[in-house]
Amino acid sequence: MIDLNQKPYKRSRGMYIAFAALEYLIAILISGSFLARLTGELGISDGLTGIISSFVSLGCLFQLISMFIKPKSSKSFSLYMTLVNNLLFMCLYILPLLDLPKSVSTVAFVVIILLAYMVYNVANPSKTNWFMSLVDDRQRGIFSANKEIISLICGILFTFIMGRVIDHYKEIGELRTAFVICAVCIFVVGTASLLTMVFTVETSATQAKSGEQKNVLRGMLQVFKDKTVLKVTALFILWRIATYSAASFYGAYEVNDLALKQTVIAGLTASGSIARILVSRFLGRYADKTSFARMIRICFVVAMASYTAVVFATPQTGAVCFALYYILNGIAMGGINSALINLVFDYVPVEKRSDSIALSQALSGAVGFLATVCASLVVTHIQGNGNQIFGMQIYAQQLLSVVAALMTGVCILYVTFAFIRKDKKRA
Repeated sequence: MIDLNQKPYKRSRGMYIAFAALEYLIAILISGSFLARLTGELGISDGLTGIISSFVSLGCLFQLISMFIKPKSSKSFSLYMTLVNNLLFMCLYILPLLDLPKSVSTVAFVVIILLAYMVYNVANPSKTNWFMSLVDDRQRGIFSANKEIISLICGILFTFIMGRVIDHYKEIGELRTAFVICAVCIFVVGTASLLTMVFTVETSATQAKSGEQKNVLRGMLQVFKDKTVLKVTALFILWRIATYSAASFYGAYEVNDLALKQTVIAGLTASGSIARILVSRFLGRYADKTSFARMIRICFVVAMASYTAVVFATPQTGAVCFALYYILNGIAMGGINSALINLVFDYVPVEKRSDSIALSQALSGAVGFLATVCASLVVTHIQGNGNQIFGMQIYAQQLLSVVAALMTGVCILYVTFAFIRKDKKRA
């Protein structure tokens, strides 16, 4: 039995918190409005930008590959994969500086970011298992909350700083200089994240034993046959459809149609992060007292309201409506992600939990990506008609927000009838 209170493990938990914050900073630079700035410079359409944004969802499919990989050392495997991952993300900001033909740069951008997410997701299960093996089972909830809060605080400051950098160089007509700074930031932050991994110890639990094998296909079939697993997986899928049918296109909407400055977007994003920080502990305590099903239902109601706010976002009301969106969505996300995973732990047998999580994320990720592809057709069609529907000025993102709100309503009904009411009958 490992004594996790020993100094090396305490230090390693601190390194894990630092790594998570640094990883989050890189994620900020390759998502949302920052990604929209990059794709806009390369001449990539809003529809394709939305699809590219959803690669984070499609990337979950690659977690299935991880089920077939059993590295001898989780630490070494995670280190090398994270290095490759960071270098690929850095290349995204170098690409606009090369003055390649539009078709070439577009294909290169899509290939690089898809490879980056593939590498990230193949390594993620092993990396998460390594880091979380350093945390006492009885303290995982509070540790995860503290880790997320620190990442969010760092993200707020970083978003403001980098947003100001983007705005400054855009105003003086030197946006590519800002891209160089972003590339350097990814390199520096990525190097720091690798150092935190170097100074993190590895427990014997994350080292593969020689000759250890797992019949992955048989495990998958057993998981697919379990009705409880399928019930939880269905909720993962419904939520991915709701969020990826609209949110993937918000970055381009803010930058191109609403013409919001990067610092304004940074402020809006910060308001959502602050809201998430303030409610995360409260939602966790509520789930412990009642159930994660009841908690996630409340969060879905708030998420539905957040998408409804974007329905009314126009160039005149964009800042106000997106302020409401970020705050409400921050509150909702303070509970949704943790609740989805914890529903697996509440309803799925112990021996099937790991495979259930991997398959739920993979299937919902694939469906979420397909939802974005379908939504991108709507965006392209409406923008091709000059943002006119039945003679009215309506932006594609407003219509997609209606779809997202309705799908979130389906999630609310599903949780109520598939989980909460059945739990009452069982009691």
